[in-house]
Amino acid sequence: MSNLSTILLTVLFIIILVNPDAKAWLMRQVASTGILNSSISEAAEKPGTAAYTGLMLKNEDGTLIDSSHLKNKVVFINFWASWCPPCRAEFPSVEKLYNKYKANPDIVFLTVNLDDNPALGKTYLKEKGFTVPFITPAGNIPEALYSGSLPTTVVLDKKGEIRLHHTGVADYSKDSFYQQIDSLLK
Repeated sequence: MSNLSTILLTVLFIIILVNPDAKAWLMRQVASTGILNSSISEAAEKPGTAAYTGLMLKNEDGTLIDSSHLKNKVVFINFWASWCPPCRAEFPSVEKLYNKYKANPDIVFLTVNLDDNPALGKTYLKEKGFTVPFITPAGNIPEALYSGSLPTTVVLDKKGEIRLHHTGVADYSKDSFYQQIDSLLK
């Protein structure tokens, strides 16, 4: 009997190692506990240049996103790639957050795909039925927003100041996070 359980655990471990969706499922289970979540912090005392200054992005049809459309709005930025298991793990919660707030004119969602081939990111969203905006970089990304770790999530307040900068998987579909977004929207 112990050989059977060892074999089953080994097979399960191998599946988790090689299957990105299995890794994502496991990470989603860990993220749902809340231990990986970070919270929105207070604004810095000294207002500076808006964190999105220099950020050049384009939407799915290739049109440049005008950063002036980000002024006086809460901005949720998520850097992700389709091959990234932690990105896959947190994406259902990003989709839930997006669906909750997409009708609110005071919040902007920038879900920035960093796949080498953007078609892979588009395919992933379509296969999973996600409706978040498909955004790609149109230039360098300011290091204050993204320094190379996926996934990275940044929330900017209406003044353009960074209020959350989180690398790694998190669950953005919790009531506690919604309350923090609501406080930024006031």
